[in-house]
Formats: sequence, structure tokens, C-alpha cells
Amino acid sequence: MGIIESMRLDGKKGFVTGGARGIGKCTATGFAEAGAEVAIVDLDIDEAEKTAKEIAEKTGRKVVAIKCDCTKEDEVKAMVDKVVAELGGLDFCHANAGICINAPAEEMTFDQWNKVININLNGVFLTDTIAGKYMLEHGGGSIINTASMSGHIVNVPQPQCAYNASKAGVSQLTKSLAVEWAKKNVRVNAISPGYIGTDLVLANKGLAPLIDKWNAMAPMGRLGKPEELESICVYLAGDTSTFTTGSDFIIDGAFTCF
Repeated sequence: MGIIESMRLDGKKGFVTGGARGIGKCTATGFAEAGAEVAIVDLDIDEAEKTAKEIAEKTGRKVVAIKCDCTKEDEVKAMVDKVVAELGGLDFCHANAGICINAPAEEMTFDQWNKVININLNGVFLTDTIAGKYMLEHGGGSIINTASMSGHIVNVPQPQCAYNASKAGVSQLTKSLAVEWAKKNVRVNAISPGYIGTDLVLANKGLAPLIDKWNAMAPMGRLGKPEELESICVYLAGDTSTFTTGSDFIIDGAFTCF
């Protein structure tokens, strides 16, 4: 079997949280194009169903939509059960749901801090451990977390201490779970995107001045495209990455290199 054929995901089942739009939509599309059956998991079920239909029509794969609040343990457990029931198993997942609140630390409320940490870090913990438990009991699997270059640097000029802290936590959680499960055939890796030009980012006119500043600082002089994250996630979900665990792949156009 050639390298291209070996990277396909035919027969594999997985889900993407925050999969209705942006990065999650793109990676879900990549998984389906590579042959996997995928669940689009999102709090916005209407958008998730729209995305699932779009990807299914484009790829010919089974794609389902599931509503879930990833900060609630009972909902995550029910979601994983539904993925298994609808798709017939669980081989990989992409814990991608997240938010950012920009506020100076001295003005950020504790509720704002908790909201970011709860979704970005606690939600990933719940997703990883509940999906991971199924994988541990059924022969193994691959978990992919969305961290961020913001877990490696402090972004400027926008103040986002909660986001930065949450993403650094995701990176360390990834490594910790990878070590715990290394001999149990469950791999855990992270991607750390730089500034990505999702539809929501590009449509937000208030971000235009920031985007200009980010691009001026970026070695490549531009935002990344969501599609530029697909191939690394397909690699991590498949069988050619069986010796890859505990890694955090920074995909930022060299932004963090200086």
C-alpha cells in the first residue's frame, strides 16, 4: 500500500466538537474526504445540521449532527454514546470547541474568566476523558485537541489572558493524557493554529484593524486558511501516525519563531 492510500480513513468513525463552522467544519470535511464517517457536534444544532448535510453531499460519507454543550458532563457522555450508536464506533475525535473574550485583566470579570476556562479547557478535558474511556475499552483511538499558538506566546495588541491560559492548559493536558495512555493504544495530540481567517473572523469588521496589525507582524504577511489545518488532522486521526503522541503542532506561518 502506498503512502497516500495508507493515510485514508476508510472505515473510521469520529466526531468534531465546534464542528458547525470555522476550523471544525474544515477538519470534519477533511476527515470525510479521507473516507471517515463523522459527527458534527455543536451547541448550534441548526448550523450543525446544515454543515452535516453539506459535507455528506460533497463527500458521499455518512455525516450526522449532534447537539452538545461540552461543558456539561452528562451531555458529553450522551453525545459520545450517540456517536457510537449512529456511526457504529469511535476511532478518533477532534476536541475543537472554544471561545475567546478580549478584555484587560484588571477589567475582566470572574464570570468571563470562568466562561473561557470552562469551554476551552474543562470542555476539552470532558471530551477527551469520556471519548478516551470508550477508546481504552475498545482497542484504542486518536484524540486531537485544538490548542493555539496563544499557549506559546502572549498575543498583542489584544488583551486575552484567559484565552492564553486556557490554551496553554490544553497543550499540557494533551501531553499528560498522552503519557498516561501511551501503552494503551490511545494517542493524544494537539494542533496550535496561529491567526486563521475563518468566515466569522473575516466577516467581523471590528477585527479589521487587528488583522492588519497581525499581518504586519507575521513572517508570511497573511492569515492562515482553515483548509491549511485539514491535512495534519487527517494524519493524526489515521494509522500512519501511530508513533505520534503527546505532540503539539504549531501551525502559524512562523509567527511564533521570533
